[in-house]
Amino acid sequence: MKNLFNTIMMLLCVSVVFAGNPDRQGEAGAYELLMNPWARSAGFHTMNTSFVSGVEALRLNPAGLTRINKTELAIGNTRYLVGTDINFNSFGVAQRTKGGAFGVSVMTVDFGDIPTTTGDQPAGTGGTFSPSWSNIGLSYAHLFENKVSVGITGRGVLETTSNVAAYGFAIDAGVQYVSGENDEIKFGISLRNVGTPMTFRGEGIAATRPAPNSEGQYDLTYYTRSQDFELPSALNIGLSYDLLFGQGGTVAVGNDATETKKSSKGTRVTLAGNFTANSFSRDQIGAGVEFALNDMFMLRGAYKYEIGTGSNEAIDEAPLYTGPSGGVTVQVPMSKKGTSKLAIDYAYRVTKLFDGTHNIGVRLNL
Repeated sequence: MKNLFNTIMMLLCVSVVFAGNPDRQGEAGAYELLMNPWARSAGFHTMNTSFVSGVEALRLNPAGLTRINKTELAIGNTRYLVGTDINFNSFGVAQRTKGGAFGVSVMTVDFGDIPTTTGDQPAGTGGTFSPSWSNIGLSYAHLFENKVSVGITGRGVLETTSNVAAYGFAIDAGVQYVSGENDEIKFGISLRNVGTPMTFRGEGIAATRPAPNSEGQYDLTYYTRSQDFELPSALNIGLSYDLLFGQGGTVAVGNDATETKKSSKGTRVTLAGNFTANSFSRDQIGAGVEFALNDMFMLRGAYKYEIGTGSNEAIDEAPLYTGPSGGVTVQVPMSKKGTSKLAIDYAYRVTKLFDGTHNIGVRLNL
């Protein structure tokens, strides 16, 4: 495990050198890897790198996978850029083991029915098609002395239509560190979407043309060479601090009864900041706050700003998610001990184009 920790830290440090290059904006693909299908972290504008936990950690920082009681199941639906008819569906499960945790997450993108057009029929053929984008991730995280956790995710990426497909593989890695008498100080780093270039291949990029010097007697099929594209890698650095009011006592956590934490009863106010260095776009910075009452009701809001943008920037060039976000969680216990809980999460993010993005999800903690 020490070698795993050292390797992850080396990757995170090296990535700083290459991140944050607006001159390369638009050169990457598979941007669904940056889209957040989970409502709880979406309400924080995907900036809770330091304290994200459970299934949602598989998307942002896999080190947070260990910070669950035992088992967590989650499903989510996202209405992306309302007005475009694009939806995400997601499912994930996390299982804690002695000293660590495993997790699996699946995300699919539904584009709806798109009219089919051709060069001969630019107004449409009367038919429709729907691209299929999906990715599946397998994660493992390990916890050291309840203070430092490290995690890694391998994710397969698939983009297809009926006659064209592209495949890729990405790796996420992350670290979380907690400190303080009640673990109120948290720090997190994650490196996302480092992997293989992707290329579209298939019959859809082929064209049939008359053979040269054949006087139209027969045709030949020509395949267009498709340019490789990189994955949108990003580095996240986050810091948060919990203000605790009226909390007392300890409760057991995980499979080891000797591992305890401060009871969640009472009021918690979490202040957090986050910096994101993007390899293929401008860097982003932001901050947010989350209010929690008795671990049953949570209200959160955040603001994200893309560094280097101006107020006079053209609307079609402005960052999509520069601005506010907000969310709410209602969580109810399902057992007398309070270790099993059912939660409903909702989030809304303001967008420069269209009518924003809505996330809703259901989580079950056992």
